[in-house]
Amino acid sequence: MTGVFDGYAPTPATYDEMFDGPFVRPAYTSIYTQMQHLREEEIASRSDFLARSYVDEGVTFDIGGVERPFPIDLVPRLISAKDWSQVEAGVAQRVRTLEAFLDDVYGAGAVFRDGVMPRSVVTSSPHFHRVVAGITPPNGVRVHVSGIDLIRDVTGQFRVLEDNARIPSGVSYVLTNRRVISSALPEVLSSHRIRPVERYPQKLLAALRAAAPAGITDPTVVVLTPGVYNSAYFEHALLARLMGCWLVEGRDLVCQSGRVMMRTTQGLRPVHVIYRRVDDDFLDPVYFRKDSLLGCAGLVNAVRAGNVTLANAIGNGVSDDKLVYTYLPDLVRYYLAEDPILPNVDTWRMEDPAHREEVLDRLDELVLKPVDGSGGKGIVIGPQADRPELDALRARILDDPRGWIAQPVVQLSTVPTLTDGNNAGPRHVDLRPFAVNDGGDVWVLPGGLTRVALGEGELIVNSSRGGGSKDTWVMSGSGFARGQEPPAGPIRVAPRVTRAESVVVQAQDQEQQQQQFGGMPC
Repeated sequence: MTGVFDGYAPTPATYDEMFDGPFVRPAYTSIYTQMQHLREEEIASRSDFLARSYVDEGVTFDIGGVERPFPIDLVPRLISAKDWSQVEAGVAQRVRTLEAFLDDVYGAGAVFRDGVMPRSVVTSSPHFHRVVAGITPPNGVRVHVSGIDLIRDVTGQFRVLEDNARIPSGVSYVLTNRRVISSALPEVLSSHRIRPVERYPQKLLAALRAAAPAGITDPTVVVLTPGVYNSAYFEHALLARLMGCWLVEGRDLVCQSGRVMMRTTQGLRPVHVIYRRVDDDFLDPVYFRKDSLLGCAGLVNAVRAGNVTLANAIGNGVSDDKLVYTYLPDLVRYYLAEDPILPNVDTWRMEDPAHREEVLDRLDELVLKPVDGSGGKGIVIGPQADRPELDALRARILDDPRGWIAQPVVQLSTVPTLTDGNNAGPRHVDLRPFAVNDGGDVWVLPGGLTRVALGEGELIVNSSRGGGSKDTWVMSGSGFARGQEPPAGPIRVAPRVTRAESVVVQAQDQEQQQQQFGGMPC
């Protein structure tokens, strides 16, 4: 019988999270031992169970107009308590910085006067909306929910890849992954002390209620969705159900005298907090897209009057701009007087002539990203691009330098993933921790969404590009349940044994047994 990890070979020059060369890292020893001894048919049946669970529950993602089950891999990803403490502190620091930056950008603008960032970086961003300048949210929070994308470099250091402070998605997969993995791998989960993720809906609801307009003690909170055809509709419906909130579309809302009302079978009902999952441009046809039917005319006026709170706030997208991202380490020092806990990935700004000249000479070595792109769209990986692609990219950069940044090809860390039947191979992953801000504290969901690139050597993990996910386990303390402590010595990876080799070994074993016991098979 071959084990699922037999012959596992980490990708060269990449940090593998389960294996350190030929040895299993201490945090993964229990997972390795327990899953290594599962029979092939058990691995297959448990993987099939995961896929069927997602199909039955409608956990899907839109890829090219086709709804497909969101892939989840059977092998979980572990993060030690020590590593998580750095992530938790770093994400909270990042969110506090983004809050201060957005308050400044739509307020006094001190960051420009003090020369930390040119004003043009913000005003040229397509996500900067002057219409909300001067608006201060009831409890001062603009980034109620955020998703900070992290990667691990070749040394194992966590780095920030990008910030998501508009309408970050994916938390429903965190909750669903944990539930189905608990059923698929109960014996493995029970042998670990893992921090729970089930508190997220309650934390989010508390933050939304805390953001209600002044004087509202029992606010009505709704989740605004674009509708059933949105790729993340499953998440909108799940969160509304778990929070006990109304799930509404734009046609369910109406603005009257600067207040937002919701149509119900009992008549109009006032709405105080809207957890919106609709982009800025579609929220209010009075100020944004005139043809939008996804929002509600007059919504911005109601926000300005202080009668309703939008979570997240309009205009947050300016902080997601990848050009603004390059200034975040400086912004941490400026607003918080602290050094960044989580460093950025090294980045070149194409609007800087010196940076642009260097990058244009090395296009075939770097990754080029549009500053307002999301979901992996528009990214060009130089080493994988042909000459016509690079020539077209060069022209686009020269035509719009402000619209691009460049980064080195970062070899994302790898985690064993079932790729070849029942055998595990290394696949690249990132991590999106979710943070909730209630105005008094930034709470980081223990774990977050691990996205995995299912193609061999693929570096883009986004679901829209065919990526999948893993359940992310944050260990509590040592991480092991009582009596499940790892062995004192390191565990070495077994060499790969093919099915043909296994048959030969079994035949040799049988022959030895016959010789030992006088020709009688044992």
